[in-house]
Amino acid sequence: MINKDMLVGQVLKDYPETAEVFRALGMHCLGCPSSVLESVKDAAQTHGKDPDALVEELNAAIKK
Repeated sequence: MINKDMLVGQVLKDYPETAEVFRALGMHCLGCPSSVLESVKDAAQTHGKDPDALVEELNAAIKK
């Protein structure tokens, strides 16, 4: 399960199917150092999304 304290880079490495969720959030440079080294919570806040809602979307993506 993904949580909001995980780093975006680790989530993408472990669950590549989450890339579309991050892209829909506005994170188009998923390999950039700043995007892979920030937490899911920080990424959500940077892009104006509730961190808990993002975690739900990410976990839904890995259950498909």
